[in-house]
Order: sequence, then structure tokens, then C-alpha cells
Amino acid sequence: MNGYSLLEHTLQNILHSINPLEEDWSKRFQLIHELRAVVESIEILRGATVEPFGSFVSNLFTRWGDLDISIELPNGSHISAAGKKYKLSLLGGVLKALKAKGGCRKLQFITNARVPILKFQGNYNISCDISINNLSGQMKSKILYWINMIDGRFRDMVLLVKEWAKAHNINDSKTGTLNSYSLSLLVVFHFQTCVPAILPPLKEIYPGSMVDDLTGVRASAEKFIEETCAMNINRLLSNKSRAINRSSLSELFISFIAKFCDISSRASAQGISPFTGQWEDIESNMRWLPKTYTIFVEDPFEQPLNSARGVSTKQLTRIEEAFRSTHFMLCSSNQNENEIISTLVKPHVSKVVARTPGNQNNYTRNGLPPQLQAQRAIKPPLQAHHQRQAQRAIHPPLRAQHQSQSQRPINPPLQAHQLQDKRMNRNQNSTAQGPTQTIRVQTQTVWRPKSDR
Repeated sequence: MNGYSLLEHTLQNILHSINPLEEDWSKRFQLIHELRAVVESIEILRGATVEPFGSFVSNLFTRWGDLDISIELPNGSHISAAGKKYKLSLLGGVLKALKAKGGCRKLQFITNARVPILKFQGNYNISCDISINNLSGQMKSKILYWINMIDGRFRDMVLLVKEWAKAHNINDSKTGTLNSYSLSLLVVFHFQTCVPAILPPLKEIYPGSMVDDLTGVRASAEKFIEETCAMNINRLLSNKSRAINRSSLSELFISFIAKFCDISSRASAQGISPFTGQWEDIESNMRWLPKTYTIFVEDPFEQPLNSARGVSTKQLTRIEEAFRSTHFMLCSSNQNENEIISTLVKPHVSKVVARTPGNQNNYTRNGLPPQLQAQRAIKPPLQAHHQRQAQRAIHPPLRAQHQSQSQRPINPPLQAHQLQDKRMNRNQNSTAQGPTQTIRVQTQTVWRPKSDR
């Protein structure tokens, strides 16, 4: 078995081991239900909604992934706004309620962050981050989900890169290294700059600063963003002249590691822009001046925000060393599977990899349990001519392993409560209705307390 074949085999085994099983989805559903009950018990938060976002919604989480929750304050049909001081007060109330409820461990109230966060570890050892009015985070999660639908290798790469970064202790913004969002953007950037490109510059999917457009009536703002992304992604997929990148996962992983082996020295002069899909000279980019960061990874949905603003100079050197040492090992002529595994994942994950059979009985290619596959097929509220365009889209002849991903319509992700509620409805009605059929629902994805239903 040559080097690429061995790496490909090992990467697939790792993916088999880290992909969430149905029980991992169910545990997160249960935790969301418990948080909803906590929020309902707080008088000042009556009418607020509990809405998941982050890797859980973008389908970029592993079996050990965190759960991000936004408590959206009621403001009629309009997008709510709240100052940092008020958010801190509300999160303080949630902290008291969680302590009174019991069962929460490692409670941590991060008050000095740009976005105040309440962290804790709930049942099933799932870490949870709670914020207030994080609608921008929800929309970023949705767009990453749609990007995954362009090419399924994106999701595989994000999962592998995050596990690799954890193994090298460079995936923790609290210690001055890269957060998971910036790692995902590095994968986006790699897919934009490989030859031929797999992903376009993200300005071709959403041409403006998405966060700036989250104003006014929430349903209208979300609909505009969804329609814009759906139209542009379907246009991309129907482009018959688009060159197809047929690289294997192992080839993409090695080229990703190689691309950032000089990231420390290069970051002094250039920044990474997934919005334009290229390296940008900092001195000539008026959006980024004055330069005050060690490395710049621009948030394509909230320009010119730097998603890697927490990286320190000392840790950037460690980050580069992780890329360099990994590249050296992967290019070694005498590598073996155990060495590859120990380089790419933490010890507790390597133990799971060792005992994981080489099959996918418990999950499917896109990481969703079999019981939830049809439930994810929700269409955005496309205008009629956009919908006809999507139905006529001619998809490029991708290899079989990528084809099923790219041929799916570009749909917004179901929020967790919708998936759970629909599963419950299916179980209740299965006897009366016979075989389960795909249910189409509206895209207003809001978790409402029982009192509001």
C-alpha cells in the first residue's frame, strides 16, 4: 500500500470513528429541550426562543463536538438588539437557574469576550456555550451547511482538520490558538485556492457583508439571504464549463497541510480572505488597516472582522510547527498507520479508531443518522423563477463518492427542534399513515416556548 493509499485508508477510518451516531444527535436534542425548560422558568426571559447554531446546525460536528445555543429575545417580528450589559445580566440569570436545576458541571461565565458566553458541561458530557441574540452565528452556520452541499469533501476535511488541530493543541482561542470557525474558514480557503478550485470566492455566494443585512423584519432578512445564496449556488452547480477537481481526500489533506507550512512568516505581510478567495496584502487592504493582529483570517460574512483575532505571536509559531511536522511525517517514506493516527487525532480518539470496523452502518456519508436523512430536505423560499432554475440545474459529472452530495438541492438546515419534533410526529403517526414520506415545512426555524405555541 503506497503512501497516499495508506493515508486515504486511515482518513476514512478516522471519519468512521468521529462521525456522530444517532445517539449523539439524540443527546443534543435532549440537552436543547432541557435548556428550553430552564429559559421558560426565568421570568425576564419569558417569550425568548432557544435556538442551536454552530457546528451542530452546519453539520460539521463530531461525536465529541460542543453545542452552541443562542437565546433570542422577543421583539415582535423584528430582529432584536440588546447591549452587552443587558446580555450579561440575562446570562447571569441563566447561570443562577442552571445552578438551581443542578446537574451542570464546569460552569464558566466569560464576561470579557466580544460576545459574552456562559459555558457549562451538561448531561452526556456535552459542553455547551450559551449566548444572547446570536442571530449572526445562526446564519453563518446555515451558509457553511449550504457550502457543504456543493462538495461533500468539505465536511470531511473540516472534521479531519479540527481533530488534527486538537491533537496538536492548536484549536483553543483561550490559549491563543485557532478557534474552530477559523479552522473551517482555512478549509474553505484551501478549497478556493487548490487547482482546479472546488469552491468559489464566497462573494460569489453572498456578495455583501451578511451580518450588515440582518436588520428589520427577521423573516424578510433571512429569506433574502437564503434566496441569494440558493440562487448563486445553483448557478455554480449548473455551470457546465466549471472545471472539476477530482483530488482524493488524502491529496487534499496533504496539500492543505503544505499550504500553511509557512503561515507564521506569511501572516506578517498577507491575510487570508475567503471572501475574495485569495491571499491579500495587508498594507494595500484598507479594510484591514491598521494591522493589529498576529494573523488575519477574514470572516467572509462579517467583513472586516478577523476570525483569528485571538491568536498570539508565540502560538502562531507553534501553529506553523504543527503544520511543518505533520507535513514531514505525511511525506515520509516509512510511515505506518499507527504513526499517522497518533499525528492526526488525540489518544482517546485513536482508541476509538482502533476498534471501529470499516463500515458505515451507523451513519451515512454526510454524517446524518439514516432516520434523519429525508428530514433535512427543506427548500428555501425561492421565487418561482429561481426554483425552476434549481430544478433544471445540470450538475457536473463528479465521481460517485462526491456526486450524491453535489446533486442535493441547496437547502437551509433544519434547526434541531424541527428535526426532533418531526421525528416525534413520525413515530406517533406511522401506524395511521403507513410508510414515512418526506415532509416539507416552512423555513421559519424558531424554537418557541410552549406558552407561545
